[in-house]
Order: sequence, then C-alpha cells, then structure tokens
Amino acid sequence: MSETRVNIERRDHVAVVTLARPEKRNALDSAMFQALDEAARTLSTDPELRAVVLAGEGKSFCAGLDLVSFASGAAEMRKLLDRPEGEEANLAQRVGWAWRRCPVPVIAALHGEVFGGGLQVALGADIRIARPDAKLSVMEVRWGLIPDMAGSQTLRNLVRRDVALELAWTGRIVPGEEAAALGLVTRLADDPLAAALALAETIAGHSPDAVRGVKRLFNEAWACSAAEALRLEEQLQLQIIGRPNQVEAVRAGMAGETPRFGPART
Repeated sequence: MSETRVNIERRDHVAVVTLARPEKRNALDSAMFQALDEAARTLSTDPELRAVVLAGEGKSFCAGLDLVSFASGAAEMRKLLDRPEGEEANLAQRVGWAWRRCPVPVIAALHGEVFGGGLQVALGADIRIARPDAKLSVMEVRWGLIPDMAGSQTLRNLVRRDVALELAWTGRIVPGEEAAALGLVTRLADDPLAAALALAETIAGHSPDAVRGVKRLFNEAWACSAAEALRLEEQLQLQIIGRPNQVEAVRAGMAGETPRFGPART
C-alpha cells in the first residue's frame, strides 16, 4: 500500500488491525479503503490466524468518510463503487463485509466516534465491545447518502427493521449505553481494546477448526432454511471429527493440559 493507514500487529495467533490516521480521527480516504481491503485479504488466507481485533488509534475508532479527501467530486467517490468482474462486493462494501467473510472471529474495540463508514466497518466484525461513552451513528443521511458499505446486510441481523430505519433516516448519534441496549454493540467495557484482546486470546486457545466452523455455521445458518442449516451442521462436523486439532482438544482436555493446536484445516 502506498500510504500507511493501517497497522497490523501479530500477537501469537491474534492479529491486531489498527486504523492509523489519528490526526483525522481515522477518517476513511481512498488510501484507508485500500489498506483495510488489503489487510482483510491478507489475513483471511493465513492458516495460523485464530482471531482478529479491529481498533482505532487516537481519540476515535473512525469518524466516517473523509469528505475533504473526496472534494474533487462524485467521480472520485464512484470509484469506490466500481465492482470488479467476479467480485462479490465493491471496494466500499468490502471494508465492512470482508471482516464478516474472514474465516476467523473478528472483534471490534470501539471508542470515541464511530460514525457512518466507521460504524459500517465495525458492523462487519462478529463482536463489538465499546466504551460506555462511545458515540455511534448511521450518519450517511446527513450527507445525502445511504449506508453503502454492506450496512444493509450487517445491520439487519443486529437490530429490528424499525430501529435500523430510524437510525438511518435520522443519522442521530447513539451513546454506547443505548447502542448496547439496541444491539449495535455486544457489550460495554471501560477499556474495550483490553477486553477485545482478552476475548481474542480466549478464542485462540480453542481448536482453530472448531472456531472457524462455528463462524461459518452461524453466518450461513442465519440465512438459510432449517433443513439446509441442519445439513451444514452435519457437513462441518464431519470435516472436523477425528482431525488432528479435534483429537488434540480431547487429549488436552482429558489430561488437564494446554492444547497444542496446528494450523486450521477447515
């Protein structure tokens, strides 16, 4: 990537992905879109990875779209919506949706402003932990826009339709406490990054095959029929049973030892 917008720190089997534009409250410009997309693509192919933590450097997680950087006109913004042939999503959508597609758990640590596109990035995570005084907003309507970074897919499984419409139609700012009550965030913590890292490390201590299997199962089962979901449960379990990581989980559990897992095989 031509400009540093995202830092990736590996902590054993956990990757900490930090939006690193604090002087702009981590606002999304073209370079930030590219950097987030590249980070998600790279991490999604790593068989040693077991969890991802998303965070923001400085006073905010992400204040949304950097309108100044797109001041040259709508043509520059439209580039974000160009969908390459064969791609499921365009660049704008991928910076949120790619985390849902990432095969390992993704946990977002939220503080300060989590506005517009910044919220849609966070909604792509599987779990969101926020400070009580964090401020969240589906803010696109204030700029005459709609949520277009996969928000229609990520938001619908978190809040009721009427709540989603109210948030998207008003662009109002929701404090962390209310966000938790609505379901926008999973839970609150005074230090969301520390809480996210602790959770990621706990998850990383389990079989990577099982953890990845759970994510795929829950992602797909939520959107298919009961019969299809039951078949998927069966398919995934058959892929896991008797494999080295599953055998190691049983061995370590019976022996009261810390398991030593290998790379993911599912």
